[in-house]
Amino acid sequence: MTDEILHRLDNGVSWITLNRPDAMNAVTWDQRERVIALLADASADPGVRAVVITATGRGFCAGADLRGGPAAGDRAAGDRVVGDVARMIRLGAQRLITAVLDCEKPVVAAVNGTAAGIGAHLALACDLVIAAEPARFIEVFVRRGLVPDGGGAYLLPRLVGPQKAKELMFFGDAVPAVEAERLGLVNKVVPAEELEATARAWAERLAQGPTRALAMTKQLVNASLDSDRAAALAAEATAQELNMTTADAGEGVAGFVERRTPTFLGR
Repeated sequence: MTDEILHRLDNGVSWITLNRPDAMNAVTWDQRERVIALLADASADPGVRAVVITATGRGFCAGADLRGGPAAGDRAAGDRVVGDVARMIRLGAQRLITAVLDCEKPVVAAVNGTAAGIGAHLALACDLVIAAEPARFIEVFVRRGLVPDGGGAYLLPRLVGPQKAKELMFFGDAVPAVEAERLGLVNKVVPAEELEATARAWAERLAQGPTRALAMTKQLVNASLDSDRAAALAAEATAQELNMTTADAGEGVAGFVERRTPTFLGR
């Protein structure tokens, strides 16, 4: 399984690469657990200051491949009892998406090709999304007679609004990268040969930033979508109070006063 998830740390950036190109990078149980672990490691490691999730081959991720490991309950379809499927979703797809949303470092998706089902949600859960021109995003669940899972009905309305989200989920049509950018699903579209370099430039720029401030900014933005105004403003004030105790905040203020570019150390 080691070769099915490639990982390297380069200039403060944790690169996580799905590597099952023959299966369009459909995620197995083992791969999912490895990605979740790497994201947790990124949060805890001061040497990691940004994360990139990408893939090899023509596909970014074709969804979940449940043949790659045990499902919750590990029972055949005819032997399932009520609760088995919900448990499988909670412990599987939802844990993966939550790991991205809760990672304390900024996460960049470099989408090289088709992102379908949970693969689309994996990309859309990231903080920034860069897509190669051939990439497509597909809410494939309806084609299988399924309800979207892996946080799709949570993520999409927050990105494109409820009406457009329902259109994408009701019809399951492929959304080309350029259209995804227009809708707000993608930050930037680049030629395929420029994808890695662009992701590297963005991630390394993030890795040179005030890491704790970025973590708290990510948390504030994500929480604001589920908060009322009073709660959001209270969280903002608390975050700034905590952030002002960091070395990077002191360096940022000193750089401003001294009219120089600050050097952030991520602490």
